[in-house]
Amino acid sequence: MSATWYECKVKYRKFDEATATQKVKTEPFLVDAISYTEAESRITKEMAAYLPESEEIKITNIKVANFAEIHPFENTDRWFKSRVSLIAFDEESGKERKTNLYLLVQANDVKEAYENTVLVMADTMGEYTIPAVSESPIADVFPYFTGEDDDMERLKAFVAIKDSVPVSVAMDEDLEMKDTLASQEEE
Repeated sequence: MSATWYECKVKYRKFDEATATQKVKTEPFLVDAISYTEAESRITKEMAAYLPESEEIKITNIKVANFAEIHPFENTDRWFKSRVSLIAFDEESGKERKTNLYLLVQANDVKEAYENTVLVMADTMGEYTIPAVSESPIADVFPYFTGEDDDMERLKAFVAIKDSVPVSVAMDEDLEMKDTLASQEEE
């Protein structure tokens, strides 16, 4: 199942331990969701778990992220964006074609991010290069499925949302069915 990742910019108050004061921060987070509406709902729910009840958040922007894959690693604390160029040869023209894809890889520094990208790409059959690895501003990633026990409940909710039919589509289908029945009765 291919995931759609949404980058949500969230403005909230965060306690700064160095100065012992509250600071307003705006940080991007990634959530796996089916739609913009669900992304907004999920980021609100996820952020509520990290902030006191009295704190409010403001979602300033939501957009589809261009990451092909997300790869968390143990004992790491930052996210890095790796650009991977897949190389294919066009037999007709004899030219080399490159297709870029972006991976979000967790690591402690750029060198480790590069090594983790190579590790992720180890099973790739084709040729590729890694022309760029840079630190991402992403503060945290909230996948839909984490491998924990409550994933079965999330899976049921995910399937229910995915299989649901919007009200307008259901109404259109009902009208089409009524028109079909009416035309059959006339004959």
